[in-house]
Amino acid sequence: MKFNIYHSLLVEEKPSKVFNAISLPKHLDNWWTLKSSGEPKFGVEYNLNFTDKYDWYCKVSKIEPNKSIHFKMTKSDADWNPTTFGFDLKETENGTLVEFSHVNWVNQNHHFKHSSFCWALLLNGLKNYLEKGTIVPFEERN
Repeated sequence: MKFNIYHSLLVEEKPSKVFNAISLPKHLDNWWTLKSSGEPKFGVEYNLNFTDKYDWYCKVSKIEPNKSIHFKMTKSDADWNPTTFGFDLKETENGTLVEFSHVNWVNQNHHFKHSSFCWALLLNGLKNYLEKGTIVPFEERN
């Protein structure tokens, strides 16, 4: 049995701006990573660096510009390695519906539950970044 994390949120911004914020390193570093690299193209490797201990890698496994991007973990910890996370965007009357998923967890353990909670906080940070221009310093992100 596999376990999955799902979150949905409305961001009052155009899908193109949301897509850039979830796919371009210069934006990822403002709401999620300490420093990152990569390019939103199928098969391209991203480096997601949080600290020296948490210096992880993933590859773009699905992409449709301004609509969807998913990443398959390739080098991380044992819990994250089999997983894929992604963002599906739907334009609405009031902005963009972001449907987030982080799937294929092997265990529904503490790390799974903690990651779900952290994703909720980070996605709220993404929303505040896009709507208000808020950048929370990396050291203050959970």
